[in-house]
Amino acid sequence: MEKVLVSACLLGKKVRYDGKALSTSERILEQWVAAGKVISVCPEVDAGMTIPRSPAEILNGDGLDVWEGTARVIDINGLDESAYFKAGAHIALALCKKYQIRVAVLTENSPSCGSSAIYDGTFTNTKLDGTGVTVALLQKHGIEVFNQHDLDAANHALLRDRHYL
Repeated sequence: MEKVLVSACLLGKKVRYDGKALSTSERILEQWVAAGKVISVCPEVDAGMTIPRSPAEILNGDGLDVWEGTARVIDINGLDESAYFKAGAHIALALCKKYQIRVAVLTENSPSCGSSAIYDGTFTNTKLDGTGVTVALLQKHGIEVFNQHDLDAANHALLRDRHYL
């Protein structure tokens, strides 16, 4: 049975930096959960970060740049949290390998999970095009990553090569 990696906060788990969830009640996600196909992940919490925790953003680039060492994930106090974000990304990748996951649905705008947009590191609510640290690693390993607004596209990716639901 094929599995899908999904951000824990989208599943109602209160794991976000502010101790809240970002639940979505999309029919497709509900079907995946009911069928037992969802593997939940929160890269930050799985790597040992606390709930709640200080907001963090990527400074000087995106997730790819963090892996290349030219950008850092910093919290609002200026503390470099890059090591946690990289460790969380490795945990997410390990789950994908363990369950042979090829599709993930992760939370947009997150410094870990943003698949097309992240905050710019200035803590001014300014977004830029780019990926989070976890997304960059997953994509490097051939995993297709979608955000919570693209569940139809994620479902089509699953159905493209084999029957899923």
